[in-house]
Amino acid sequence: MSFLKEFWEFLKTRKKYWLFPIILVLLIFGGLIVLTQGTAVAPFIYTIF
Repeated sequence: MSFLKEFWEFLKTRKKYWLFPIILVLLIFGGLIVLTQGTAVAPFIYTIF
């Protein structure tokens, strides 16, 4: 949790709010790949990349 708090402070002090949506999308895609690993959804995910 301290990493997230420190990262949020970095975003606030450096005014880098545009990084937050990019990281959020990467986390969503990563979670989607991990959760659907080995299922029938996997071929459709790989076509995105």
